[in-house]
Amino acid sequence: MDKTTELCKAAIGMRSKSYAPYSNFRVGAAILTPDGRIFTGCNIENSAFGPSICAERCAVAKAVSEGCKDFEAIAIAGGRSGAELDYCPPCGVCRQVLSEFADKDLKVILVKSETDFKAYTLGELLPLSFGAEDMGV
Repeated sequence: MDKTTELCKAAIGMRSKSYAPYSNFRVGAAILTPDGRIFTGCNIENSAFGPSICAERCAVAKAVSEGCKDFEAIAIAGGRSGAELDYCPPCGVCRQVLSEFADKDLKVILVKSETDFKAYTLGELLPLSFGAEDMGV
């Protein structure tokens, strides 16, 4: 199985672990590191909404907490519970978080199925991003 298919499958599988009692919109994500490791995440809602975490940020947090800060690709699978998957792009906050750890060439895979997906670069999804270089770092 190639890495893209593996990422798609992992993202789809993570949807079942989603905690989305308010929106019923379940999202799973799987992020790939240069050494071939995959970290997964799911969305976790909160009744106050602000403390909710998206699947993409969950996967990034898991990877960073394990010492991984470089990424090659992320797959995202999302949609309403019981509905067919559709292409689910990352929200603006997730795009900004991804840009903290990945360059504009990060492959962002929007998953409809293991074999039906659309791929973009982070640069396409977040042009003119704000980063460390803008702060003089």
